[in-house]
Amino acid sequence: MKKSLIIAAGLAFLMLLTRGSHTLTPFSLPDASLILFLLGGILLKRWGWFAAFFVLGTVIDFGAAALDPAQGFCLTNGYWGLIPSYAAMWLGGLWLSKQRDAFAIAPFVGVSMAGTFVAFVVSTQTYYLFSGRFPNNGLLDTMQHGWNYLPNWMLVNAAYFAVAWLVAMAVRNIKPIQTAQQ
Repeated sequence: MKKSLIIAAGLAFLMLLTRGSHTLTPFSLPDASLILFLLGGILLKRWGWFAAFFVLGTVIDFGAAALDPAQGFCLTNGYWGLIPSYAAMWLGGLWLSKQRDAFAIAPFVGVSMAGTFVAFVVSTQTYYLFSGRFPNNGLLDTMQHGWNYLPNWMLVNAAYFAVAWLVAMAVRNIKPIQTAQQ
């Protein structure tokens, strides 16, 4: 339980650093939510943690909008499409956690990129369909919007996945310091 709390605190700290349109920090890092939900699935597993992280993200987003109303542009009915988007990442993490090595390169990259693509499609389409900011002519019409963001979305998240994988490899290779026997 203590280990889960330490992991959750670390992931929450990273969410605070990278979310909220940087109202909360003096520097600007891209949103790391997708990797944080994937890591949550791998390391924390329980759906209660998923709910806690979704609530944290929501509090950050609505808090940032309260401090700067311009940040509330995306806070529409389409916002709730983030639940299945993040759930896709959490499920990917759960699947990885059941493998012999959750950070084996091929499955980790495959799940990371597939989950990111699914999260993009779901979040983009729910925004365009349910935000009320665009004509709602159905799914086929909305599929024409937002795809210009996909390359940057994939690139930013791929960088975060690479960092997480490198950290996992570094942590795995740290050997405990042996004290000299007297």
